[in-house]
Amino acid sequence: QQSPVADARWALDEVRRQHGAVPIVLVGHSMGGRTALHVADDPSVVGVCALAPWIERADSADRLAGKALLVVHGGNDRTTSPRRSAGFARAAEQAGASVEYVRVVGGHAMLVRAGRWHRLATNFTLRTLDAALTPS
Repeated sequence: QQSPVADARWALDEVRRQHGAVPIVLVGHSMGGRTALHVADDPSVVGVCALAPWIERADSADRLAGKALLVVHGGNDRTTSPRRSAGFARAAEQAGASVEYVRVVGGHAMLVRAGRWHRLATNFTLRTLDAALTPS
């Protein structure tokens, strides 16, 4: 089921309508990570931080070409697959994304070492936005 994708696309359109063509980094956990990966092809999206994302075998990484991607997954996650996340990260890199994959201690809920999850997401977001806003 991809019903959140339409909502995310609407939200991206609203950001553009209200703020113009600003760079956007999407951060999502589980289904939110899946949704972010599905709308990464939006022209305003410069990066996706997917935290313990729900990924299916048929999901394409092609929409991440030219984007930054951080995937963080708990090694003991029993809700979503760390192995599938790692495979998706490799596919995204092959598709032309700049990819970081971080395996952390813990499971799906991001409660064990929560500060690490937060620092990883925050640092990635700031780094990605800085790169998008710095003239080359």
